[in-house]
Amino acid sequence: MMLTLTRLVFDASGFSWVLDSDRMAVVQTGYRVQVACDAAFDEIFWDSGDVESGDSIHVAYGGAEMPCSSVLYWRAMAVDNHGDKSGWATGKPIITGIKSWTATFVSAETDDDAMHSAGKMLRKDFILNGGIKQAVVHVTALGIYELSLNGQVVGDAVLAPGWTEYDKRLLYQSWDVTALLNDGENTVGAMVAPGWYKGDLGWQSLRDGKGLRNVYGKRTALLMQLEVQYNNGSKETITTGEGWKYADGPVKFSEIYHGEMYDARLEQCGWNKPNFNDAHWKTAEILDRSTSSVVPQDGAIVRRQEMLSAKAFIITPKGERVINFGQNISGWVRFTVSGNAGDIVKLRHAEVLDSAGNFYTENLRRARNEIVYTLKGVGEETFEPHFTFQGFQYVCVDVYPGEINIEHFKAVVIHSDMPRMGTFASSHKLLNQLHANILWGLKGNFVDIPTDCPQRDERMGWTGDAQVFVRTSAYLMDTKAFFRKWLRDLRAAQFENGGVPMVVPDVLTGYFGDGDVIAQSGAVTGWGDAAVICPWVIYQAYGDVSILEENFTAMKAWVEFIRNRSTDGLLWNTDYQLGDWVALDAKEGSYFGATATDLIATAYYAKCAEIVAKTAALLGHTDDKNNYTTLHNHIKTAYRDEFFSKTGRLVSPTQTAHILSLAFGLTPPEYVKRVTNDLLGLLKDNGGHLTTGFLGTPYFCQVLADNGCLNAAYELLLLEDYPSWLYQVTKGATTVWEHWDGIKPDGTMWSANMNSFNHYAYGSVGEFIYRVIAGIDTDEKHPGYKKMVIAPRPGGGISFAKTSLMTPYGEAATDWHVDGGKFVLNVTVPHNATAGVTLPDGVNYEVGSGVHEFICDM
Repeated sequence: MMLTLTRLVFDASGFSWVLDSDRMAVVQTGYRVQVACDAAFDEIFWDSGDVESGDSIHVAYGGAEMPCSSVLYWRAMAVDNHGDKSGWATGKPIITGIKSWTATFVSAETDDDAMHSAGKMLRKDFILNGGIKQAVVHVTALGIYELSLNGQVVGDAVLAPGWTEYDKRLLYQSWDVTALLNDGENTVGAMVAPGWYKGDLGWQSLRDGKGLRNVYGKRTALLMQLEVQYNNGSKETITTGEGWKYADGPVKFSEIYHGEMYDARLEQCGWNKPNFNDAHWKTAEILDRSTSSVVPQDGAIVRRQEMLSAKAFIITPKGERVINFGQNISGWVRFTVSGNAGDIVKLRHAEVLDSAGNFYTENLRRARNEIVYTLKGVGEETFEPHFTFQGFQYVCVDVYPGEINIEHFKAVVIHSDMPRMGTFASSHKLLNQLHANILWGLKGNFVDIPTDCPQRDERMGWTGDAQVFVRTSAYLMDTKAFFRKWLRDLRAAQFENGGVPMVVPDVLTGYFGDGDVIAQSGAVTGWGDAAVICPWVIYQAYGDVSILEENFTAMKAWVEFIRNRSTDGLLWNTDYQLGDWVALDAKEGSYFGATATDLIATAYYAKCAEIVAKTAALLGHTDDKNNYTTLHNHIKTAYRDEFFSKTGRLVSPTQTAHILSLAFGLTPPEYVKRVTNDLLGLLKDNGGHLTTGFLGTPYFCQVLADNGCLNAAYELLLLEDYPSWLYQVTKGATTVWEHWDGIKPDGTMWSANMNSFNHYAYGSVGEFIYRVIAGIDTDEKHPGYKKMVIAPRPGGGISFAKTSLMTPYGEAATDWHVDGGKFVLNVTVPHNATAGVTLPDGVNYEVGSGVHEFICDM
């Protein structure tokens, strides 16, 4: 097979591609990249020329500034060490952003609408004269928008423009709309609804009917600029501003938490097309709002991803009509219905049924999660909501005209657009289901931001959850763009003193309550550490140093913030902490685990100082490298002096204390064996079960495996009784729960006050599945799998495991099985990368790209 290029990507870090060849040990020796103004590449805008280089990822653009509001085309070719030369391969077109805004925000609301949650319709007619060569539209909103041109929806994004630190970063989306425009009459239309901008946010927003609402503003608004290029070289711009009109629409109510009410009788046929009579529409108001915070889309757009059919229709003991989709998801229901004008469809959404088999919504707290649709009575009608989403597996059909046919109901899965990276299958069916649950937990919660949960009146970007799960997420899906965007919001939300909010975007600080010192301080260990740990992990997974360059100042600021609050700058024991949140060793009725919070805080402080030192070294900041290396060493010494006895006993006798001390390299070498044995003792004292919470759980199995206790790691992972990962699976879970006993062994529920059944933090054990069972990892000195580590460690009675991972260089895979006392391993190494392979017998191999087989004795 000739050398070919696949998976071409252009993003914030440059051009990337994957080499495909049937040869072994393929290494790129050169490349060429071209950018053109036309798809035929007759008008070349930039040509790299023939470059002698092995770089096939993050190749920098080296031409003049790309023209604004344009669609550009790019292609690449490469040469390898075998002398094979690929043909040209073309990437997805590049749509460039806007140079400057002449548009102004227009609104269909006044401040009196602050408590209203209806969607509004906006429109404008315009005429284009001349042959249209190319047209790009740039659009955003204060709220959530849906844009159309001549009756056709623009783009495929949902919930746009997403949720950011709106006052500092409001994203706009750019779309090639050449094919949607006409010579002559045209119409642009938009629907806008509250979304995160002015709608209810947070559980506190719903107490006593008042509270956290209108956080960013009281009025929704639209900002749009359409740039048209004609064949004769002239240009024309259509913008929001003067001449726009608005009207109330069929979206009578729409809120993120509560759902949507849509009255199809209020639809105005042709409202977003030419020749519509809008004489009865009102004039939209121009807002005096700067566009300085409006920046290009820089993350993964939320899109419809999958469509699930209903699995079953049941009548509950209470007589409720319930559809089971078989999977807990984030998204909504698309349904088809026939009836008379004024008939109603009312749906409610839930994650689980209670122990009696009835529809269970108490854990949603004040979130209503309802859809109410009023029919227009014209034939068969199909509906899906526009400006909300639900977290659910079950749907209760409270009202529906006629007989319910489950074929008329589909579940639409939405999440940020992240290509699938990892797959896993083994001989252990429950473990396979756990892997699927972890993946679905990611899908359900990576909806523009890394939410804690997608169903109740919360759905916030908790930094701690993201921090513990970031490595697992990068095994499962391509999360680089997703985290790049979210980390930009984290930096925008970071306090001037370096503190980091618990949630990003930050809607707790200043709103949570005067007495809540945690929400006000920005000093929560394990949560604020996301500012350091997330960029480092993303760099390791994707080999993109720009993520470190962007975040280095914020990373340093967080460590300095801790240094300024710590005793002698070394022991962080000065703040009220969440600690090992919801650990099972907490006191009755408490969410706070038993592990000393100053131990946890100082451990994370040491870890972050170490990462900042490594980052400084990579970026060539010698003074910073020396500074933070010294700081890390001093924190480590202070930690050992404070938390270890002279014989190696930890002062905090908890599983988490031992786990963090080992995982972060804080245990003196001479005490590692004792601390490991003590951890095993604590595990045994609890019947072989964990008692850890959010901060101890992620590292538990890995620490055991890395310290000579592989069997114990497998035993812990594969337990099926409470509390364990597989206990949830035996209870029918299709995602990961917030609490180990979200559903108790007797079938009753954990407190409805805080009981999500789609809460991905404990899914962080996915890292162990890939690193240890599959045996695929990065080499810290060669990030992005340029030189990957292949070292599967079989155990737990698992007879085979088959795993693939789409790395930046292409697909890597391990496929192993145990056969007659032999361990048989097949390894796939992508081209332009190498691997260090370590077999269970300890023998090492260095191999190039291609498929390799290894056999050793067990």
